[in-house]
Amino acid sequence: MLMTMMSPRLASVVPALLRPLALIALLCMTLLPTMPVWAQEGVATVRLDGRALFRIGPTEELEARPRARQIERQLAAVLETPKGITRARIEPTESEENDGLQISVAGRPLMVVSPADAEANGQPLDRLARDWAAIIDRALETAAKRRDSDRGRFLTSVQASVENAFARLLESAVNIIPRVLAALLVLLLFWGLATAVRALMKKIVQRLANDLTVENLVRQVSYYAVWVLGIIVAASAFGLEPSTLATGLGLTSLALGFALKDILSNFVSGLLILTLRPFQLGDQIIIGETEGSVERIELRATQIRTYDGRRVLVPNAETFTSRVTNNTAAPIRRGKVVCKLYYGIDIDAISAVMRDAAQQTSGVLATPQAEVLLNDLGESQLVFDVLFWCDSRRSDFVTTASEVRKGLIAALLAAGVTLPDQARQHIVVHTPKS
Repeated sequence: MLMTMMSPRLASVVPALLRPLALIALLCMTLLPTMPVWAQEGVATVRLDGRALFRIGPTEELEARPRARQIERQLAAVLETPKGITRARIEPTESEENDGLQISVAGRPLMVVSPADAEANGQPLDRLARDWAAIIDRALETAAKRRDSDRGRFLTSVQASVENAFARLLESAVNIIPRVLAALLVLLLFWGLATAVRALMKKIVQRLANDLTVENLVRQVSYYAVWVLGIIVAASAFGLEPSTLATGLGLTSLALGFALKDILSNFVSGLLILTLRPFQLGDQIIIGETEGSVERIELRATQIRTYDGRRVLVPNAETFTSRVTNNTAAPIRRGKVVCKLYYGIDIDAISAVMRDAAQQTSGVLATPQAEVLLNDLGESQLVFDVLFWCDSRRSDFVTTASEVRKGLIAALLAAGVTLPDQARQHIVVHTPKS
């Protein structure tokens, strides 16, 4: 019952969650080439034939994962001649800068056990080196027995490749899943916080200023500001350090600029529209071929409800750079009806008849008064413009214009004026665009 009641709400939540998740994914894909892989920041497992030997950390020269892969390559090289394998040998390193112990087998250096390794494992350096050398000896002995023939070498190589792949996949999953869950929990928390802040801002603005446009601006800016903070915290929970994130953003700003060009353009245009306010919620506007009432002004697009009931989303960048006609910027609007009559009529008298008929029509304002102008002398007809003023909203304007046409026909017929072609009506309405 509870899930049934919450399903519409959850359906509206999903798009809100997908936007920040998509942004995090985009940032991660963009920043990966410019920052170390997060899994390398901790420890990595050294494996031989898919079996774990021990775990090591990073050194000053290498991160944990490249260091582990280097040791694995050395072990694989030793196994190329299984009969020549000797016991692991421990000796001090030749470098003066490194005071660790080097483990080598059959004259091939495998790895250097550093003081950092000893500290991380809580053991003395020489004891840790002996333990790891013993583990290497046992692993090489077992691996050599598995490679006592060409068939055994082939099967062991295939099995080791498969086991290594699954083991590394599991290791990566163990590292990734907790961070992903932590990032998702942070996003859920900040989604709730952003929703609460938006509702709070709505109530505050309604009390301080009863303006839907200002309310819309404050609500959206506060909502997305909380989301930006949430994305930063979620990225940190995911394992991206803020300093590294900032460096990566700086290095990849050009790529992000091209990738997010349209999004940023719409975002900035939305802020300018909400700030400069060329139109407000409820206004009836014309943008290109789209005409209707403004229902919502978001940071990405302006939502317009057309007169036939369709909803149109116009990108804010297009709205800000296009010519916008605001039909309801002024409270009243002048309408015009074109009327064509035959020659031979009393122009002044008939003009007075048409003016009175328009002025007395329901919906036509008393002031400014209606007027009739002789606009053109056609080959067989006189063209009159009947001008009147009414409410600027389209529904009132269209209805009023229709009533004016009806009134003109009735008044002209009552005055005995013969209309052009009794079977057809030659009275049309023209709606000025500006």
